[in-house]
Amino acid sequence: MASDAGPGAPAENGAAYRPGYEVVAEQILKLIAERQLQPGDRMPTENELASSLGASRSVVREAVKILSAIGRVSVQKGRGLYVADDEGMLGSSPWGGSFMPTDLDQIFMLFEFRRVQETATSRLAATRATPAELRVIKEAMDLCREGHETGRDALFGQGDDAFHLGIAEASHNPFLVAAVHEARRLQRQSHTIGMHGAVGDHARDAVAEHAAIYGAISAGDPDAAAEAAGVHLDKTLEDYRREIQRRIFGSGPTESR
Repeated sequence: MASDAGPGAPAENGAAYRPGYEVVAEQILKLIAERQLQPGDRMPTENELASSLGASRSVVREAVKILSAIGRVSVQKGRGLYVADDEGMLGSSPWGGSFMPTDLDQIFMLFEFRRVQETATSRLAATRATPAELRVIKEAMDLCREGHETGRDALFGQGDDAFHLGIAEASHNPFLVAAVHEARRLQRQSHTIGMHGAVGDHARDAVAEHAAIYGAISAGDPDAAAEAAGVHLDKTLEDYRREIQRRIFGSGPTESR
């Protein structure tokens, strides 16, 4: 059962503290998967969720807000809660299944998929990017740097999305563009629920890694571009693994790379 502990409450069994709404959000996703609910299906009410999950209605309400924001739940005034019919729902995409944003195995598979995508897009961008597309990628890279240097996580995230999607666009392959877009939407779900949207020291290293990718693409070196993209994805996955393990299990090193 999810704990109804408010913010700042001690964790049990030595595990790292997690806000009640974050735990409940994860359990609501599990409920959707266990009941095999599909986009458009009606969900239990907030009262029913609170009772079945052992949480207060206020905590459930906060969890629903998070799930609504990331496109997993639809709140329809006067009608209730529904599984969202949204492109961000993996269950509504051609891939099928149900993505669990705090499941380390699924996160690993998502990054494995992203690594294949983004090494390919970087390799192609190095041979196909136009001057205008290179400018877009560089502007996104600079936006990430500004977000990091000013401590504005949202600005960093905006630049990060634009950087990776800009490279995908420069590959001139619409299938890769769509795949990168979808994978990043799913990663944002993991980032929001599992890491509270925090960027932390990851941003410092990502700025340098982005510069390496951009440098190789602008130099027209497809092998170097693919290698730099692979390094970036591998290091980002390690950051996610460490942070989510620390938050959920209270284990592993707490420092970022």
